[in-house]
Amino acid sequence: MEKEQIKCLIIGSGPAGYTAAIYTSRANLAPVLYEGIEPGGQLTTTTEVDNFPGYPEGVDGNQLMADLRKQAERFGTEIRRGTITKADLSARPFRLTVDGEKEIEAQSIIIATGASARYLGLPSETKFRGQGVSACATCDGFFYRKKDVAVVGGGDTACEEATYLASLCRQVYMIVRKPFLRASQAMQQRVMNTPNIEVLFEYNTVEVLGDDSGVTGVTIRHNDGSERTLDIAGFFLAIGHHPNTELFRDQLELDAEGYIRTEAGTSRTSVEGVFAAGDVQDPHYRQAITAAGSGCVAALDCERFLRR
Repeated sequence: MEKEQIKCLIIGSGPAGYTAAIYTSRANLAPVLYEGIEPGGQLTTTTEVDNFPGYPEGVDGNQLMADLRKQAERFGTEIRRGTITKADLSARPFRLTVDGEKEIEAQSIIIATGASARYLGLPSETKFRGQGVSACATCDGFFYRKKDVAVVGGGDTACEEATYLASLCRQVYMIVRKPFLRASQAMQQRVMNTPNIEVLFEYNTVEVLGDDSGVTGVTIRHNDGSERTLDIAGFFLAIGHHPNTELFRDQLELDAEGYIRTEAGTSRTSVEGVFAAGDVQDPHYRQAITAAGSGCVAALDCERFLRR
């Protein structure tokens, strides 16, 4: 049976994927976008987005992604449910499998599969995700002005999140499981010199507490077995992200953390005709607007490649 031929395949449906779809469809590249296991990406777990341009009153994360999807469809993007489960990038057309069954071929690919925040795995953490539990202080810190919050982690990211939150919040607790911070010396000094940050060494999170209004506290346990409860309104995870690149691990050049390497100033990967956009290639910023911008870059790069 002849495999379906796709001119421009977009894998992923977050801000990067949808923006790439808007641009490639306007360029008459007939893009086909597969949504993946989390249609809309990480923003669908965020209740309120206040820092995406064009929404002066803020916007619900699900509504923002619905708007981007609608705009992509308006210009002709074919959006399909399904997950790419296998990819062969050894030659063009690239050969891919959807949901382990359907086989397709693509002349070009834009990878926008994103990155997933690492969580502790607590049921209570899952229960209050988006209601006080967050993995992005830059995204959600604004909602906790003059309130008490906690940050889990001891690396550079955790210290950056804590100092950012300290500029907004009344009190910031850092929950660190080790007896030391893993962050750079400069970041450690910033934390220690910030009066409203309290570092709690050798503590692990036992349970996130809350009610119908959201998070109200957290129970933590010291390595000596003693427990204490912190009264907080926000619980921020800063223990890292993992890029969703398992499908391409042996086929594209990745960095030490698994993020797709792209040529400086472009979205081009180590395989000609394959482009990457959004958090899957960005270990630093991880914002909806930067993801959308890189989706635009990938679309323009893909268009030039196909027109060549």
